[in-house]
Formats: sequence, structure tokens, C-alpha cells
Amino acid sequence: MTRLFGTDGVRGVANGLLTADLALRLSQAAAVVLGHQRVGDRRRPVAVVARDPRVSGEFLSSAVEAGLASSGVDVFDAGVLPTPAAAFLVADIDADFGVMISASHNPAPDNGIKFLGAGGHKLDDAVEDAIEAQMGAEPLAPTGADVGRIRRFSDAEDRYVVHLLQSLGGVSLAGLKIVIDCAHGAASGCSPEAFAAAGAQVVVIGAEPDGMNINSGYGSTHLGALQEAVVAQGADLGVAHDGDADRCLAVDHTGAVIDGDQIMGILALGLKEAGTLVEDTLVTTVMSNLGLKLGMAEAGIRLVQTQVGDRYVLEGMRAGGYSLGGEQSGHLIFADYATTGDGVLTGLQLAARVAATGKTLHTLAAEAMTRLPQVLINVTGVDKAKVKTDRVVLQAVAEVEARLGDTGRVLLRPSGTEPVVRVMVEAETAAAAEAESKHLAEIVGTHLAL
Repeated sequence: MTRLFGTDGVRGVANGLLTADLALRLSQAAAVVLGHQRVGDRRRPVAVVARDPRVSGEFLSSAVEAGLASSGVDVFDAGVLPTPAAAFLVADIDADFGVMISASHNPAPDNGIKFLGAGGHKLDDAVEDAIEAQMGAEPLAPTGADVGRIRRFSDAEDRYVVHLLQSLGGVSLAGLKIVIDCAHGAASGCSPEAFAAAGAQVVVIGAEPDGMNINSGYGSTHLGALQEAVVAQGADLGVAHDGDADRCLAVDHTGAVIDGDQIMGILALGLKEAGTLVEDTLVTTVMSNLGLKLGMAEAGIRLVQTQVGDRYVLEGMRAGGYSLGGEQSGHLIFADYATTGDGVLTGLQLAARVAATGKTLHTLAAEAMTRLPQVLINVTGVDKAKVKTDRVVLQAVAEVEARLGDTGRVLLRPSGTEPVVRVMVEAETAAAAEAESKHLAEIVGTHLAL
């Protein structure tokens, strides 16, 4: 049987897979597993519910809140806010759990339901499985005074913005002109507010959500509008969020894209300089560019690598007690301030580094790392289970790695959901990366064909 929960909650087309009925039953099950089993008979459980501005979030949040309240959970409705804001608020008011309704960077017809445990932490697989199993049981049905109450979380955004500003430690962004692209998403209100309150001159684009335009032509998956705006406005830099604002990518004053690897490198150097980069270690995934590893090694910073997914980055950080980690896609986690990727926090920290050093973002990125050319090819119609055992494929990989030496890298990764093997090659030149990736893709396609 297919597992209902994916890598980041339950996600699908709203009114397709993700119906109001499913949202109701999921929340009724979560009320038991995350709420009543946690607090016992001491009190009614408390949950925070937030959403991004896509239109389906209106009926899905109503269904979630109905399921929770009808199961005896008190609900604080935080309205439209980023995922990291929901996580922060769960911890800030000591709620028992939270629910975020968002499909992140996906288009408007999609939506998702993500549960956050106590302290604002993402759930592990075992807890998600327990919620899914509970859906087969009879839901709770308290009556009278035992039903939950639904209240508007009136100062939710203010609490989050204050928290963000406190993370700057008094650093002012005065003198910086910053373009903010909100992807017509959940950060359309709070991100410009936070940057302006920190002292920056703010130009805002992609901040007119209408329920259907989220991630459409704007945001971290569509950086063209931000690049144009930064150059046209003569801005110092630009930052782009995705729909639920757990990501941040940037653009320097020349219009060049600064990706998550470069942002991590810049901020890791700053934390090391301040003596707050725990064990001088940065946690990344296997997809991070080799140039980041080489740049950090030169600065005396060690990389710990995890499998792809911000949840695995967080697990790696928590296991070692590390302070900074992230993904090339722009999910950055600051353990001192957040339990999940936070795009607004990342943008503020990046701008603060520019302000504190007096250097351009372009210069800081060049100092942090030199990106090696990277080519990724998806090979379809293959037996992905054999990618780690086929002798011909393994021999071909070894030969390519020998040719690339210390300034290149090969990664063959089976897809988690499709009969696809992802072939990634990094090399000193784009031509070498392209040639070697095509060579390996051809071998994989031939020897692992279904």
C-alpha cells in the first residue's frame, strides 16, 4: 500500500488527492497522536494552524481546524504566514503541535498538509505512520465544554517579525537597497516588513497574491524578474522566496544568481569569524557543488553531507549539535533561531553580512567558493535498484572519477518515486562535465534498461 505521507507532508492536487474530507480525517488523527497522547488528561491540546495564500488553503484550513476542534484541540489560526513562522509560533507559545497548509514552490492547483511537532520540529517517519494508522480508528467526538475552540492568532505576524529582527543582533541594514521577491506567497507581508524594520530601503515585487498566482513567474523558481529588478533599480542585492518562504535564493548587484551553496558558504565564513560555527562544521546534502567543499576546506570548515532533503539536513545538524546547514535549493537552517528552513531569516542574515563587511554580495560569493560546472541528466526507464551494484556501471564511474581527479565529482542517485537514475557530474570545465555525464548516462541507460 502506498504511503500517504511523502518527503514533506501530504501533498497533491487540491480536490484531487487532497480533499476536504482527507484534511478533516488527517487532522482528527493528528489530534490523537500529536495532541491527546502527548498531554493525556492534563488539559486540552493546543495547535497552531497557518497557510500560504493559494485559494484552496481556505477550505483546507477550515477542514483541518474543524477536525482538530471537533477532536478536543484548541486552535490558534495564524492565517497566511510562512512555514518557518508556523514552526516558530508552535515553540513560542508552547503549543503541542502545528499544521502548515502549503505546497511550497508547487503551482497553485497543488496544496499540502504538513504537521509540526512540539517545539516546531518536523515529524519523523514513525510519527507520520502513527497518524496514518490512526486514520483507520474511530475519531474522537467530545461534546459540550470538551470540544476545542478556534481563535484568531491576532499577533502571529508581529511575534515572528520581532523574532527575525532579534536574530540580527543589532546589525542595521541601513544604506542597503534590497529587492524582495515574495513569489506572491506567504511572505508577501512579513518579509518586506522585516527588511524595512531592519533599516533597508526595500523594493518589493511578487507580493500581490490573489490565490492563484503563487510561484507564477516570480520567486525562487523564476528568478528572471528579480534579476531584472535588481539591475533596473540599482539595488545592492535581491532575495527571492518560494511560496511558503522556507527558501531563499539571491541576486547580486550585477544580476548574477547566488544559489544556496554560495549563501551557505558566505554565512558559514561569517559564523566562523564570529566563533559561532559549531565545530567549524557546515551540514549540506550530497547535491551541493564540490566547489563549496573545496572553498570551505580552504577556510578550515568541514562539510558533513546528508541525503537530499532539508529534513535530513536537520537530522544531521541535530545529531552533531551543529549550527548551520542547508541545501543548494536555498533551504538554510540556523539552529540558533529556527527548526526548519527559513527564507526570510536567511535573506536577513545574508544582507546583514553584506552590511557588516561593507563588501558586495558579488565579492562575498567569490570569496566563499568557486562553483564548478555541474551537469545533471535524468536517465529514465531503468532499474534504479541496480545502480549501486552493476559492475559495468561501477567500473565506468570509477574511470570517470579517475579522469576528474580532485577537482571533479560523480554522483549517481536513484529517484525515490520514479524508475529514474540521476547522473550528476562536476568538473573543472563545462565541456568536461557535459561529456562525462553523457558518457555515464549512456552506460546507465544501456546496462540498467528495464
